[in-house]
Amino acid sequence: MDLHLHTPASADYQEPAASYLDVLRKAEFRGLDIIAFTDHNTVAGYAAMYAEIDRLTYLESLGRALPEEQRLLAEYRRLLDKILVLPGFEFTATFGFHILGIFSPATPVRQIEHLLLSLNVPPAALDAGSSEVGASADVLTAYRVITEAGGICIAAHVNSAHGVAMRGLDFGGQTRIAYTQDRHLHALEVTDLGRGGRTSTERFFNGTKPEYPRRMRCIQGSDAHRINAVPERGGKVTYLGVGDRVTEIMLPERSFEALLEVFQGSDFSRTRPYSSSHQPMDYIQAAREEGPSLVQAFHESLAQKGGKLYAIITDVCAFANTNGGTIYVGLSADKKQPPVGVPNPAEAVAVLQREISRLVTPALDVEVDVQETQGKPVIRIQVPSGEDRPYAIEDYKIYVRDEAETNLAVRDEIVNLVRQRLGIPTEAAAPEPEPTPTAVPLPLETGLHPVITAQPPLPVSDTAPVMPDQPPENTIPAPRAGVEIVGVQTRDDTHYYIMRDLRNGNIVKNVTRLSARRLWHYAIKQRESNPVRADKIQWHGDIGLWTRYEKMGETRYDLVQRDNGELRVYYGVTENGMHGPWQVFLAPEEEE
Repeated sequence: MDLHLHTPASADYQEPAASYLDVLRKAEFRGLDIIAFTDHNTVAGYAAMYAEIDRLTYLESLGRALPEEQRLLAEYRRLLDKILVLPGFEFTATFGFHILGIFSPATPVRQIEHLLLSLNVPPAALDAGSSEVGASADVLTAYRVITEAGGICIAAHVNSAHGVAMRGLDFGGQTRIAYTQDRHLHALEVTDLGRGGRTSTERFFNGTKPEYPRRMRCIQGSDAHRINAVPERGGKVTYLGVGDRVTEIMLPERSFEALLEVFQGSDFSRTRPYSSSHQPMDYIQAAREEGPSLVQAFHESLAQKGGKLYAIITDVCAFANTNGGTIYVGLSADKKQPPVGVPNPAEAVAVLQREISRLVTPALDVEVDVQETQGKPVIRIQVPSGEDRPYAIEDYKIYVRDEAETNLAVRDEIVNLVRQRLGIPTEAAAPEPEPTPTAVPLPLETGLHPVITAQPPLPVSDTAPVMPDQPPENTIPAPRAGVEIVGVQTRDDTHYYIMRDLRNGNIVKNVTRLSARRLWHYAIKQRESNPVRADKIQWHGDIGLWTRYEKMGETRYDLVQRDNGELRVYYGVTENGMHGPWQVFLAPEEEE
């Protein structure tokens, strides 16, 4: 499918003499089954094509169609029998962001035009197919209006010009989150789909980041403004043509209703970037390449002996209490090891469904199905981010996901889960301010400024701890993963640490070295036995790298930030948590 095609009805179309039959013929040549006409702020292209078909059909019914007109009508019928053409538009929202709205062929053109007018598209722009519309509706209003009208809502080319996730946009974090996580938004159109590496858009929106917990379906489209691509020297394409960047989708039938069902669902294996080699993509092996994470877990067996089945159930509970996620059963997390598979998959699915229903409270709607990888059947469990937290096993064991590990929740984490359920703000960092969106790139400091002051001691007292403030608004925000030790109390010769979870800012108190989970234990041990020395830090302005190390095949970072004359230390930061200027410390990616 190619759900982003312009036609001569767009004012900036590069081949105004092209016909709608030319578009359909090229779509057939590229093997497309579904396309959408998404002209700028208009549905005029789709309307013009069907107006021509209606005219030819009327002449045929009167017996007045000329041979050439009969030939054109027959060609339209042949092509439209092979290709589903959907009406749509590319709306220009406030601040120039582009949004695709795609509708059923049963939707009247007048209804779609009325929707565009309700989004404040001027009638002149509606007629001209112009991308310049002045003071139109905002992004979130557009998402809602398109979805409530029964359409598929897609944020267009989000990682490039006019995209809601374009790099370098200087506006508030809550706005960025809303523009890509809103419940009315079905998918993100990206230009780097299928590319590996830490900077790919699909990886950024895979649900592992606490501020972007909703995994987003990523697709690709050509955004063609012409029939054929225009190559430059060296083979690089300047402008894409029809079908030059497309997505494959698994459907039971070629219909808008089936398409909408996929976009409303959570089975992300049903869409993938099209490959001309026609080699099927193994989604499970691709998941193993990424490894265990906040939203992924792997188990070789579900045997009750040895607690293997129970370990799967605890992952289900933990995912429901965190960001949701996917659990694979029948293979290890080691991508080099062949999958074991699951004997009698149907019986295994029934066992999992029964045990999840019996042990996890309140009731949780999970999807359990059978997939195949390398010729072996494996089970996939898709767990939603729960709406009725906290979820518990056997009514009292509450688990949470911490990076790639599942742990019993401590008191303060349970309190925060209850707060989330009741809509009470958690004990976390203050929300980011919301400046007006502009297209100004964010500055990146390049100077090195070593200091010779020693790391300050943590506040120690026998009463209430002193909590450090968040960095001032004009400083670089903390990383988005790892942990920070923000205070310590001493009672009966035992140190009780206060930890800040950098993924969500939650505060967990009364952590001892003995009771600490792995990352917390690492941070406490480092603080006590290997304190940061400011003169040994690799500085980059007011932020620095203390050490880089490997943990379970993943690179982690201990980072430092100057704050009002003191040093804040962030332990065990993963690559997912390295944003903005912090990325200067990332280890080089290995060559494929």
